[in-house]
Amino acid sequence: MGYLNDGSRTPDWKMRATLVGSALGAIAGVAAALMFIRRSEEAGEPPSIRKTDPGLILATSITLLGLLRQIADLGDRR
Repeated sequence: MGYLNDGSRTPDWKMRATLVGSALGAIAGVAAALMFIRRSEEAGEPPSIRKTDPGLILATSITLLGLLRQIADLGDRR
């Protein structure tokens, strides 16, 4: 994975980046779940995967991959 430095300790910046990324991912996940729940309650019915448009799932997946690629590219900018 490349996290270990000389087989003993993790460099500080890598650990901080991992922790900050994990925290932001958790916060984004909770926010997304809360929005999903609120929209389902407003619709008045529980969500069903059978009613979801496959095209919408594909478009959302492609958008998410693009966002992750942009985040990964932040490390290349100087």
